Amino acid sequence: MKTMKIICFLFSLTMILTTASCSKDYLDVDLEGSNLSEGFISNEETAFSAVVAVYDVLRKNSGGFENLITMMNAGSDDHFAGGGGPSDGVGIQSFSNYVQSSTTIPPSFWNDHYQGIFRANFLLEQLPVVDISDASKVRFTAETRTLRALYYFNLVRMFKNIPLITTPIGIADIPNVLQADPNEVYALIESDLLAAIPDLPQSVSGTEAGRMNEGAARALLGKVYLFEGKMGLAAEQLAAVNGTPGTTSQFGYSLLENFEDLWAVGNKFNSESILEVAHTNKSNASWEFWGSGRDEGNSVNVMVGPRGYSKIGNNAPDLPSGWSFNVFTQDFYDFIKNDPRYEATVLNLNALKQAGEVDYISGHQDTGFFLNKFVPRRSDVTTGAGVPELNYKQNTYVIRLADTYLMEAEALGGSGARAQALLDAVRARVGLPSVPVSQTAIMNERRAELAGEGHRWFDLVRTGQATSILASRGFTAGRDEIFPIPFKELENTNLVQNPNYN
Repeated sequence: MKTMKIICFLFSLTMILTTASCSKDYLDVDLEGSNLSEGFISNEETAFSAVVAVYDVLRKNSGGFENLITMMNAGSDDHFAGGGGPSDGVGIQSFSNYVQSSTTIPPSFWNDHYQGIFRANFLLEQLPVVDISDASKVRFTAETRTLRALYYFNLVRMFKNIPLITTPIGIADIPNVLQADPNEVYALIESDLLAAIPDLPQSVSGTEAGRMNEGAARALLGKVYLFEGKMGLAAEQLAAVNGTPGTTSQFGYSLLENFEDLWAVGNKFNSESILEVAHTNKSNASWEFWGSGRDEGNSVNVMVGPRGYSKIGNNAPDLPSGWSFNVFTQDFYDFIKNDPRYEATVLNLNALKQAGEVDYISGHQDTGFFLNKFVPRRSDVTTGAGVPELNYKQNTYVIRLADTYLMEAEALGGSGARAQALLDAVRARVGLPSVPVSQTAIMNERRAELAGEGHRWFDLVRTGQATSILASRGFTAGRDEIFPIPFKELENTNLVQNPNYN
C-alpha cells in the first residue's frame, strides 16, 4: 500500500513492508517473503499471516541487542549496564549512567513499536472488507487492537510525548504529524483493550499458545490503569485475572509450585504465564540480519552470560560464554542474598571464582553477580544452523501471575484483607512467612520476585521513587523519567524534543 511505504520514511521504519517471520514454536505459520501491501490480505490464510506480522514486534521484549529487558534493567538500581566496556552499546551505557541524549538513545525503541502500530493500523483498515469468516474477523481484530494497545503503552511509558496515529497516512500529512497529549494516547489504549476483551477467547492452548486471550488483555488493561493512577479500575481488572489468591483463576492461571521452574527453558506457556514472548533456535539467526525482525532467538541470554567463561570444578555450572551485560549491583545482592529466590535469580560467579571453581573475564562494572534467570547453559546452545549466540530459545514473560498479584495489591492501596492475601500468596510460594501488607512491602516483594525482568525502572518512576533511589546514578527529576526522542525522528518533522533534552 503506497501510504504505508511513505509513512515509514517519517519514522525510519525501514522494515514495515519487509519480511515478518514467526517461528513454528510460536504461531504455526511461515511468513517468509510476505509483506503488508495492497492485495496481500485476500483470504483467511493471508489475513492470519498479517496478524502474525503484528505479533512479530513482541520480540522487542527480548530479541536483538536493543531489547526492553536488558535496556530497562540497565537504568535501574539493581543492575549496571555492564558489557565489554564503557563504549559497549552506547545506548544502554548512556541510559544506565543518565547521560542519554537524542543521539545516543537507540532509535529502535521508537520505530520498532511504530512498526507494530502501522502494521496494526493497516490490518484494522483492511479486515472489515476481507472475505473471511465473521468469527476470524472478530478475533483477528481483537488481537490486533490488543497488540496496538501494548505497543502504544510501551511508547507512552518510555517517551510520553508521541504521535497518535490510528490509520495509514500519506505524504501530504507528514508535516501535520504532531505529538498527542499523553492522556489521548492512554484513552486509545483503554478503548482498544475494552473493545478487544469481549471478543478474545477466554484461554488458548496447544498450537495457539502465545496468542492473545481475554486474561492477557485484562491484565494489560489493569496494568495500564495502574500506571494512570486509576486504582479502582486497575484493581477490578486485575482481580478478574487473579481470582482467589493461591488458587487457579477463571482463566486457568496459577502460581507455579517452584519459583525456579519459571526459568526452565522448556517450560513454555506455563500456568503462571499471562503474556509471553516466544523464541526459537530454528530461525537460523545470523549477524547479517540480527535485530531485523527475521531473527527469532532470545538475545538476553547471550547478553547476560559471563565473558570468557571456563568451568574448572565439578560444582560449577556448565555455561557458554556471553557478553556480561546487566550484572547485579552490590546493593541488590545485599537485598536478595537471604531470600529463597536468590539462587534462581543470582549466579554468584564471584564466590565460585574465589573458590577456584570457575574463571571468567571481568567485564565492565563487573561485580561477579550475574542474572541467573537468563544466563544460558551449555545444553541450551543450538547445534543447528545459524549463529549459536543468536539462537537461544528461552521464552520471556511480559506479564506473569505473581506480577498481577502484586499490582492488584498495590492498586488496593497496599491495605486490607485481599491485598494481604495477594502478597502472602507470592511469599508463600517460596516459603516466606506473612508480613504486614503495605506499599513498601509490595515494592520490596516486586523487587525480589521480578528481579531482572525489566520492571524495576518503571516501578521506580511510576511510584515517584526514581529521583531519590537513582540520584547516585545521575538521574535528574523532570528529565530522566522519559527517554529523549531519537534525533532522526525529529528531522524534517514538527515533532518537539522532550523537556530538558537537546
